[in-house]
This record gives sequence, C-alpha cells and structure tokens, in this order.
Amino acid sequence: MITKIVAIRISARSSHASKVQDILTKHGCLIKTRLGCSEAGCTESGLIILQTIGLSEDITKLEKDLNQFDDVSVNSMII
Repeated sequence: MITKIVAIRISARSSHASKVQDILTKHGCLIKTRLGCSEAGCTESGLIILQTIGLSEDITKLEKDLNQFDDVSVNSMII
C-alpha cells in the first residue's frame, strides 16, 4: 500500500468534467481526500487534487484512465 498525491488539471471542463467524474467514481475506493479548485468566474480550467491510498498498480490504472483525454493532465508524487 502506498499514499500518493495525484493532481489533475482539466483544461476543457465543459468537455471532460463528467468523464473525469465517472473515472473518479470508478476508482473511488482509492481516494481518501479530494479537493477541487477552479479560477474565479466561469473558466474552462480546473484542478483536482487527490490523496490516494492503495496498491501502486491500482493508482497507476487511475492515472492511465485520466490521461486518455488530451485536455486532462495528471501529475503525482508518492509520499
């Protein structure tokens, strides 16, 4: 089991927010903490920060699922 912080930048929220939410729901058992940030006003850019806990390969699958979209970027660090 590892703890990993996963940062998700969504550049086109109107196109990808619901798809990203579906992926987060699918992998919900890995997510201990979730923080969503967006710029003031209605912008297309958003940031989600996750604290994940689980097997390394399961968290890697979550990251791979999120990286399938051009306007979604994922960065992470193991704590």
